[in-house]
Amino acid sequence: MSKFYCSLFGHDFEVSKKVTYHVKEYTCRHCEKQLTTNGQGRLIDLTPTYRDINSTLERIYTNKQRRTAS
Repeated sequence: MSKFYCSLFGHDFEVSKKVTYHVKEYTCRHCEKQLTTNGQGRLIDLTPTYRDINSTLERIYTNKQRRTAS
């Protein structure tokens, strides 16, 4: 039923995770479709490859934030 809603009215994406200041992961409230931003800032499907890239990017970003805060 939720996929039917999205096909009729479109997806209703919300930010599910903030990876960095400019990279975020989004999830549809109805059908649970997941997207992320790519290098050009466009929304693309969150594949396992992009999930790994985002987790590595998040780790690097948080380490950098900790170093600059100290």
